Amino acid sequence: QVQLVESGGGLVQPGGSLRLSCAASRILGSINSMGWCRQAPGKQREMVATITRAGRTNYTDYVKDRFTISSNNAKDTVYLQLNSLKPEETAVYYCKANLYGNLFWGQGTQVTVSE
Repeated sequence: QVQLVESGGGLVQPGGSLRLSCAASRILGSINSMGWCRQAPGKQREMVATITRAGRTNYTDYVKDRFTISSNNAKDTVYLQLNSLKPEETAVYYCKANLYGNLFWGQGTQVTVSE
């Protein structure tokens, strides 16, 4: 089992930045991979970025070069740096943990990109 608590969402203007945090209830080294997904109103949840226990990262093409996923093992926390945000990226952002094939989700944090 792993509990995840996200924070860092909010309202930002187009072109702005936010950093999301996801605190895990167990050491990151015991979790196969962590990731961020998002779900916009009326749309399906989509993967944004993942990071494995070994530190390998993967991004959906739409966010490459703008978003960065990272981890701090000392704090058991994963981050998602969002830069150059666009209005269509308004969504609830969810943290995800893959623990030996079992998926665990956080409660989500709202990101709103608007003037």
